[in-house]
Amino acid sequence: MTLAVSEPYTTAVFLTVFGLLVTASVLLTRVSDRAGIPVVLIFLILGMVGGSEGLGGIDFDNYELAFRMGTLTLVLILFDGGLNTSLAAIRSCAFTSGTLATVGVGGTAAVLAVIGRLLGLSWSEALLIGAIVSSTDAAAVFAVLRGGSLRVKQRVRSTLEVESCINDPMAVILTVVMVDVIRSGALGTSPDPLSSSSAFGFWRLLYEVPLQLLIGLIVGLGVGYLTRWVLSHAKVGTTGLYPVITLASAFLAYGVATLASGSGFLAVFAAAALLGNGPLPFRSGLTRVHDSVAWVCQVTMFLMLGLLVFPSRLLPVAGIGLAMGLGLALFARPMVVTLCLLPFRWKIKEVGYVSWVGIRGAVPIILATFPVMARLPNAEHIFHIVFFIVVVSALVPGASIVPLTRWLGLADPYVPAPAAALELHSLRQMNAQIQVYHIEPTVAVCGVPLSQIPFPDGAAAIMVVRGDEIMAARGKTVFQPGDHVYIFCRPEDEAQIGLLFGKTASL
Repeated sequence: MTLAVSEPYTTAVFLTVFGLLVTASVLLTRVSDRAGIPVVLIFLILGMVGGSEGLGGIDFDNYELAFRMGTLTLVLILFDGGLNTSLAAIRSCAFTSGTLATVGVGGTAAVLAVIGRLLGLSWSEALLIGAIVSSTDAAAVFAVLRGGSLRVKQRVRSTLEVESCINDPMAVILTVVMVDVIRSGALGTSPDPLSSSSAFGFWRLLYEVPLQLLIGLIVGLGVGYLTRWVLSHAKVGTTGLYPVITLASAFLAYGVATLASGSGFLAVFAAAALLGNGPLPFRSGLTRVHDSVAWVCQVTMFLMLGLLVFPSRLLPVAGIGLAMGLGLALFARPMVVTLCLLPFRWKIKEVGYVSWVGIRGAVPIILATFPVMARLPNAEHIFHIVFFIVVVSALVPGASIVPLTRWLGLADPYVPAPAAALELHSLRQMNAQIQVYHIEPTVAVCGVPLSQIPFPDGAAAIMVVRGDEIMAARGKTVFQPGDHVYIFCRPEDEAQIGLLFGKTASL
């Protein structure tokens, strides 16, 4: 097999342009955070700029490759989200998130389909677009709620994050059903979207969605326990192999669950949550690696999806796309979420916030490749309408999230990261660890000399970071507001230390 002389040159041009786009995306994240614009929107726009009709000139229209790469990156993004989600947070929002991920997704698809029909789309196009954009996107939600200095109160943040992780099965099933129904011609011969010839496809949702979620949960927990056992018993000679094992578990969870007709995305999230809430060797290193991998995946995925879009094809759908995007943000999502959360007696401001923060992102764009790959009529037209809806969804609610969070009083105090980090690296599970605490003016040890603090036996303060200064913890050291204190302790002593120092801070 021989390579044409031009192929290395073409590859070099592609990698150069793509590298410049990735670098620009990262540099613009700071600007995006300050302006309140979701960073994923920056990635999408830069992808368009680098496309065949933009400055980069990258010719990319491979929908099959985009689907596979999008799925791969979503798996790794969800795994990182699961590792950083506490079990207490999942338990506190299981019913609310589950309701939004099933009933909420179906209701949003139905209401948006009615809006699309009123705007002049056929029932087949309106229902298909409603199904495709019915779910929120985990990558976009994580990027907004975890990517900057914004810290939303626990119950609201957990509900939004868990919903975005488990609502994909409903959207996928809705989209697949709609593609099958349109290919069969059921909607082309009847003005009634629930005609007898297509009703069977919709009734499938009543058993397929719960079944997929159940299978995905069982497989995810099984893979999580298996990975935990491997990590605790395998003799690994270098810490660099631990992320290899956890990455393999993410792919295994998705693959096994999907082959078993379950939700692969839920399996990935469940496996990661189980690992993140249990003993992990080299925990700090693992979480840092997966955080970096997740960001690489977000940048790559949204740039790639932006490359699929042709700006010239957006102009003809600008009107319908803008109208449906605003209808989704201002009417469909708020109405359905309000009805779903009524039984849980949430505060009005919390219901309003969850209703507003329904950000769409990579998942709808990936689902929009389904009709293209199925060669449905007007498939690329639908793809560009979906892209426009995603942009409107990210820009309109997304740009207002930071001021809205503070105005509604739903922001938790932001704890700055310390200027220096001290970690304990272990190749096996140990009986002690290093925790970092941010000294608030209200904690018991604030203004107290270290020598007067009653530590449990075996626990000790070992380092203090005060601004840009690092100090050894001595008996005469007096803790001041804003200090980061590193404490060596056993897991069973964390509760007592927390009474003195408050909550742990994340590195």
